[in-house]
Amino acid sequence: MHENVISKKIIGAAIEVHKILGPGLLESVYEEALCHELYLRGIIFTRQQTVPIPYKGIKIGTDLRLDLIVENKVIVDVKAKESVNRLDRAKLLTYLGLSDKRLGLIINFHEEMLRDGVERIVNELAE
Repeated sequence: MHENVISKKIIGAAIEVHKILGPGLLESVYEEALCHELYLRGIIFTRQQTVPIPYKGIKIGTDLRLDLIVENKVIVDVKAKESVNRLDRAKLLTYLGLSDKRLGLIINFHEEMLRDGVERIVNELAE
């Protein structure tokens, strides 16, 4: 399945979570609810997967933790904050590069309308 198809399914699941819970809760609540919604829809995902940080042939520091990887192709960064900033976008782009993925979604559940809280971050994705 192509990343664009997967992202539409993820966004649909996130919209359902937002309809039921609305804004104002903790990130961990939205992450758990989104995981349950993905499960109900038969969408394969891993939660809190670690990614090592390589540097000149060695692994440095503590591994990164990705909120979700869906269908082993799309990284989802769940947010619950007033606004997403440049650092959030840059961080996801770095995660994409380190994990060799092409598409990431930042989903900020603190928006009144969830469509305003969804951002696609692309790392050399072929349409």
